[in-house]
Amino acid sequence: MSFSGKYQLESQENFESFMKAIGLPDELIQKGKDIMSISEIEEDGDNFKVTVTTGSKILVNTFKIGEEAELETLTGEKAKAVVQRDGNKLTVSLKGIESVTELVDGNTIVNTMTLGSVVYKRTSKRM
Repeated sequence: MSFSGKYQLESQENFESFMKAIGLPDELIQKGKDIMSISEIEEDGDNFKVTVTTGSKILVNTFKIGEEAELETLTGEKAKAVVQRDGNKLTVSLKGIESVTELVDGNTIVNTMTLGSVVYKRTSKRM
């Protein structure tokens, strides 16, 4: 299955506690908690471009599976990391955050981010 497509955030769990754990200010957390983001994924072989639009904030990351890339975090910091693929799962460890993005069926992506004991889960549906 291909990850390519546009996905709209449908639900999220533990948004506020995760954003606090990564150091986002309360003001930004309150602004962002009700905004439904749109993720666009372009997959070309092992090359990916992921664009996440949340209100006026746009986060773009490009990477090749298995190769080091500079990725932007949720806080806007840049860090080097290697994205791995295992079937329909993309995994990366970025600044202490373990992120797993899984294409659970042709229309649903579940992204789980873990920092210590705090787990943030986002479910998005293909548009």
